[in-house]
Amino acid sequence: MDLSLLGMWHAMGNFAKGIVVTMAIMSIYSLTITVSKWWSLRKAQKETIKFAPEFSQFLEEDNLTEAIRLAESYKKSHVALVLGGALGEVKPLIADGSVTVSDINSAERAVERNMLLEITNLKRGMAVLATVGATAPFVGLLGTTMGVVNSFTGMAASGSGGLAAIGGGIAEALITTAFGLLVAIPAVWAYNYFTTKIDNLTAEMTYVSKEMIDYLIKGVSGEFGRSRFTREFNTAGGGSGSAGPIST
Repeated sequence: MDLSLLGMWHAMGNFAKGIVVTMAIMSIYSLTITVSKWWSLRKAQKETIKFAPEFSQFLEEDNLTEAIRLAESYKKSHVALVLGGALGEVKPLIADGSVTVSDINSAERAVERNMLLEITNLKRGMAVLATVGATAPFVGLLGTTMGVVNSFTGMAASGSGGLAAIGGGIAEALITTAFGLLVAIPAVWAYNYFTTKIDNLTAEMTYVSKEMIDYLIKGVSGEFGRSRFTREFNTAGGGSGSAGPIST
């Protein structure tokens, strides 16, 4: 019997070939998700590194309009997506020149909603990696089990005994287990790696969102309870006169 991979493939029965094809599809699918997710997380981190200092500068300058525009321009940054959506809801609330506690609560809820959406997006495809990593060895073992059964059935039918009679069939059967492990191990590695990455990104989004809410809360302590952000929506009056809202 030819014990090369090609020879074993030709010697395999239809069931064993079906197992191998199934695991090949699982491997390609998991590798595609792994590469795609690695690339998207890499892009998100690169954009966040560029976004963070510019965003902080606009906040320090109380330029809410530019901060929102900046967040909208960074489509891949997880932090920009969360903060941009929240600030977009805050801006019309404070356009009348005042910020109330309910406005801050609305901003906080907007942050939480955007975070949930972004975390869900980050976790997309993780179930596939977990499924492949958990089931690929068992799929291979199924092929091995059926291969051993076929070997012993053939030995019984031929009436010959000994290891030489069944060695080729068992070797063929064990190939499916080895293939299953080769498919599962990278999937498990990728799943654990991305799980840690997503946990870190979630902590990062939580931290910066809480920081932004604290920044908004501190801004409420201005004169007459007005947020310092509202200077963007008001024109300066003469002397100590009151300011009126302008259109944005």
